[in-house]
Amino acid sequence: MTHPSFLLRLAAAIILLAHSIPGMFDNGINDFGNLYLNPMGFAPFGVFIAWSIKLSHLIAAFCLLLNKYVKWASAITIFVLISGIVMIHFKEGWYVVGGGRNGVEFSFLLIFVLLTLMFPNGLPYNFLKKAKNRENH
Repeated sequence: MTHPSFLLRLAAAIILLAHSIPGMFDNGINDFGNLYLNPMGFAPFGVFIAWSIKLSHLIAAFCLLLNKYVKWASAITIFVLISGIVMIHFKEGWYVVGGGRNGVEFSFLLIFVLLTLMFPNGLPYNFLKKAKNRENH
């Protein structure tokens, strides 16, 4: 019998692989580094950052498939996704297609998929209680 999270891990891994491997062969990663990241102020490290992002997706996909280091892989991927939302997707709105283009909905969903894999039993009650207590102080 497979692990209960296998189908969700498989789906997330396929998405991460689909968003990393093609760019390795069609110059997409280098273009992202040179044509987007470098002009955004990351020069001369844009290509290095772009490759680091895509290699982290590749490594995360294998971690998810093997059910190893899932929390670390998910946390790093969530950081990348949030950075993408802030830098690229937020200004485009919510929808990826349909009511808009290149929005945040896909990244939002993937973040919550990864959080679900990180915390398969949900967040502990005391986590939510501690957060509420911090607001009151």
